Amino acid sequence: MGTQSIKLIANNKKAYHDYFIENTYEAGVSLHGTEVKSLRMGKCSIKESFIRIEQGEVFVYGMHISPYEKGNIFNKDPLRVKKLLMHRYEINKIEGKIAEKGYTLVPLKVYFKGSLVKLEIGLAKGKKLYDKRQDIARKDMRREAERDFKVRNL
Repeated sequence: MGTQSIKLIANNKKAYHDYFIENTYEAGVSLHGTEVKSLRMGKCSIKESFIRIEQGEVFVYGMHISPYEKGNIFNKDPLRVKKLLMHRYEINKIEGKIAEKGYTLVPLKVYFKGSLVKLEIGLAKGKKLYDKRQDIARKDMRREAERDFKVRNL
């Protein structure tokens, strides 16, 4: 493959807060020219987006790509449903997992891999409220420890 530069466009921190991410997959995104230009300028949001599998094809909903300023009539709807490009065996594997209770697909980050736009998706299990509280407590404890360590080492 060679060394390809990876340039992050958008990531979804909230996904790690709301879900246990068990597996990640890389998917290509079927886009139009002006959308790619807009992504090059970093205008993308996946905060509200979600992924569905319909008739063996994977689609991302709610992935917002701002219209390209110089695109005029060629611009597409910013919230257009975009098809994700994945291998059939990956899709089948994911579909089998989703059939189990509590699994869902969440978009984690959008990035350029060389000149191609990729979307990292995670196979995730929803967290309960007490899981989130534990995570927050753990983060606070780590922060406290780091602060104490910093104070001691001045």
